[in-house]
Amino acid sequence: MLWYWLLVSPALLLALLGLLGEGKRVEYVLRRLSEIPGVLPSATVIVPVKGDDEGLRENLAALASLDYPDYELIVVAHSASDIPPGVLPRHAKIVLAHGADPNTGEKVQNLQAAVRAARKRSEIFAFADSDGRPTRAWLRALAAPLAESNVGASTGYRWFVPQPATFWSLIRGVWDAVALGRLGARNSDFAWGGAMAIRKETFFAARVPEFWKNTVSDDYALSAAVRAAGLTIAFAPGALTPCFERLTCAQFFRWIRRQMTITRVYNSRLWRLGLLAHVLYCAAMTASAIVFIEGYTPGGIALATQLIPGMYKGWNRAALARRALPEYDSWFRRHAWAHAVFNPLATWVWLIALVSSATSSSIEWRGRRYRLRRA
Repeated sequence: MLWYWLLVSPALLLALLGLLGEGKRVEYVLRRLSEIPGVLPSATVIVPVKGDDEGLRENLAALASLDYPDYELIVVAHSASDIPPGVLPRHAKIVLAHGADPNTGEKVQNLQAAVRAARKRSEIFAFADSDGRPTRAWLRALAAPLAESNVGASTGYRWFVPQPATFWSLIRGVWDAVALGRLGARNSDFAWGGAMAIRKETFFAARVPEFWKNTVSDDYALSAAVRAAGLTIAFAPGALTPCFERLTCAQFFRWIRRQMTITRVYNSRLWRLGLLAHVLYCAAMTASAIVFIEGYTPGGIALATQLIPGMYKGWNRAALARRALPEYDSWFRRHAWAHAVFNPLATWVWLIALVSSATSSSIEWRGRRYRLRRA
């Protein structure tokens, strides 16, 4: 059985090492959620719109009613036809970009136009996605870390709370929540475009507009600009953003392939690490299951040792998300179990997503096809 232990040992080591940072993550999240921000600089919140999202009217209304003393909301679109009727809040500023750069994504061009149209006195730019419904404390949570030295940007993340919770919608939530493990007490690996903020001074000093040229990914480009400036990205758990969208099996696999294709092109190091880890995990799980079925009892113990840490981390992610989103406590009471029980399945889905994106260099988003290239 030497071959078996040579195969399984790295996966067991990774699984156990993955538990080491969970205590620090809990401590960090609880500290961030309990902190009371000091001075809250004036802000501009920017949300691009491209057609109708599930609950779009309510999502924009949430952005228009944030608990923040001084901010403006900019709703930006390529053209007026991209904004469905009856969804705009009363006091939102509307910006139409009419971008025509074939090498830059439409969303990025929209954001560029919105930044140019932002009011002069705003000190913070915050970015949201139209398919998320922020809580009232969302902007306060994003603004707080920006007061700290060496923090270049702050980021929240999404949490899928599909209602009703169909199987594929739950699987997407479990799969997607794994990325929260890259956000925590240390310098986060990326900022997520649906909940990220940056000081205006930093935005221009770090040359974010230059990094946005010839790219489709606004958040990976902003993250690269912040890192290149020698600054960090701080996770703001209070900016966790509920997303209600449901999807079918086919839509789910197209969605995860698109997410990983974007990651492979714009953050290839993170993609390679993910691929290596999931090849090890899935190979070890398969080997352990086979030898256990054949009567080798230590194989069953090894399989449990691989699965239990991941299931615990999934449960822990859901528990922390529940603390960040007390308004959705009833949803967590009904569905938090999925983040533990479905975690082993999500590991295999991650492998499928990573492998399927290995040779892809184009994505389809909102009816347009983009060929991706590193700037």
